[in-house]
Amino acid sequence: MVLPVPWQVNRMNILEPNRTASTFRELVRTEITRDRLHINIIGLLVSGDPASETYANYTKAGCDDVGIHFALVKTDRDSIRHMLAEANEDASVHGIFVYYPVFGDERDREIREMVSRRKDVEGLTSYWMNKLYANERFDDEAKKRKAILPCTPLAIIKLLEMTDAYTPVGLPFDGQTITIFNRSEVVGKPLAYMLAHDGGRVYSFDIRGGIIIGTDGQAGTSIGREKALQESDIVITGVPSRRFDKVKARELKSGVICLNFSYVQNFEDDAKEMASFYIPRVGTLTVAMCLRNALRLYRNYHQKA
Repeated sequence: MVLPVPWQVNRMNILEPNRTASTFRELVRTEITRDRLHINIIGLLVSGDPASETYANYTKAGCDDVGIHFALVKTDRDSIRHMLAEANEDASVHGIFVYYPVFGDERDREIREMVSRRKDVEGLTSYWMNKLYANERFDDEAKKRKAILPCTPLAIIKLLEMTDAYTPVGLPFDGQTITIFNRSEVVGKPLAYMLAHDGGRVYSFDIRGGIIIGTDGQAGTSIGREKALQESDIVITGVPSRRFDKVKARELKSGVICLNFSYVQNFEDDAKEMASFYIPRVGTLTVAMCLRNALRLYRNYHQKA
């Protein structure tokens, strides 16, 4: 669905996610109300990390807004696996959030893999990630059950759909060159593959440098920052460090679209001002995409015939 751009963008070229998020929440709310659905979501929160607390609060507010019942359970590291196993087995629970960090190390990956794929609201288990990387868009041969996509990359795609980089026919990002500064397993890497599958030529950067990801999703040769930025129609940043060398206007070509999804702003002010569109955050739309995923999971796996 392509939403009209003008009411989303203010006179200084800034595209905020809030109204787009509101539109998607309204679609979810309408469906839940119309069909009298009773969807139950549980959130498991371990750490006292302020960002995790904020995300949990946003989740509750979003669920309340659309009519999904949300229960936040605060637990500890010793209990998280047991509580997660119980939530997986509880037929009255239709979706599960886990707020990270839990341990803040490789054990968090193990926790992600414990979430049932049929309750994985955030779409972070390897089951859904492997479907994404293979460009498998359904979870059944009849193609009635759409695959679950990770919420933040999906939110970024939806925001880019609001710009003139998006083509509503064929491969939507065909002809677009896109640089992403973030290659994390939960945002940057899946986002790169999603854009590549949709026709984009993607340059993916982490602390080791940049690589080219082709439209077939295969990682190819290396590329430097200067060349990547000079060629890019879209630049996406998600580096949560103030030591990151912010992207400057002189590095960018005219008409570029800039999007930042880190809580740290990764663009210099002159880059923001020269961009044809500047998208400063995606958080509220990430939550809306999680609600959309929750509804899809319920329809696919939990709704009684």
